[in-house]
Amino acid sequence: MSVPQMTRSSGTIAQPLAVHIFSKHLQFLDYDEMAAMAAKIGFDGVELTVRPKGHVLPENVGRDLPLAVKAVRSQGLKASQVASDVNDLEVEHSRAVLDALADQGFEMYRMRYYRYPKQGDLLEPLLSFREKASVLSDYNQEAGLCAIYQNHAGTMFGSSMWEIRQMCEGLPPETIGCQYDIRHATVEGGKSWQKEIRLVLPLIKSIVAKDFLWKEVDGKWELTNVPLGEGMADFQTYFSILKEHNINVPAVLHLEYPIGGAEHGDRDLDESSKQLVYAAMRKDLAKVHEMWNAA
Repeated sequence: MSVPQMTRSSGTIAQPLAVHIFSKHLQFLDYDEMAAMAAKIGFDGVELTVRPKGHVLPENVGRDLPLAVKAVRSQGLKASQVASDVNDLEVEHSRAVLDALADQGFEMYRMRYYRYPKQGDLLEPLLSFREKASVLSDYNQEAGLCAIYQNHAGTMFGSSMWEIRQMCEGLPPETIGCQYDIRHATVEGGKSWQKEIRLVLPLIKSIVAKDFLWKEVDGKWELTNVPLGEGMADFQTYFSILKEHNINVPAVLHLEYPIGGAEHGDRDLDESSKQLVYAAMRKDLAKVHEMWNAA
């Protein structure tokens, strides 16, 4: 996959934003039902979960991934990226997952997070993560894949753009990059995300669309996930920055606020909960297109 060109434009991009649904939120449906519903709601593609408790289990990837891909593509949807459990080739099923992705013509996979030890200096584990990523990069080059690391607020590796930049520095950009998440970047940086995003602009291969608020609960401030456009993420500025740099990559819609259990990937939903999920997806999908077009 090509790296976004860092040239300035007039601030507008003619192409619409392609929005994929994170299949975690449709795991109560089988592959055919999931694909049909994603198409009916109006998504452009599906980011399949290929991981433990996902739509496709790593131990069954050779058998089940082609079935899921066939279902998605038969609806005219893109199946170009997955959310995986891969961050180290030595972990069980990692090679099988990557080989299956390559066989099915995928372009990229979201990596599993790296976690720092609870104590001690951070430099040594950071260098270890970099080495694991380098090995993945080499494998990706042969397989025609790209690993993307999602920034995530908190204490894991990758809450800072500096960490992701360091991980990718010097590696072929077509083999490793970033799935940029404005929700997590805003939690971590308030307004400084507008500076730190510059570290990873050339690395952004995919983005995540979701929103949040800080709310006081029982005297403590807690993160609360909310529908798109109802929270603190500044999508106007964010999308304007992407357009300014001619970055138009697949967006993956996450619905992490309460939607009958589907926010957690639950598989057993009653009919009323299913309808709640579909309504939320339609609303957030319309909102992300509205915000993209307005930026």
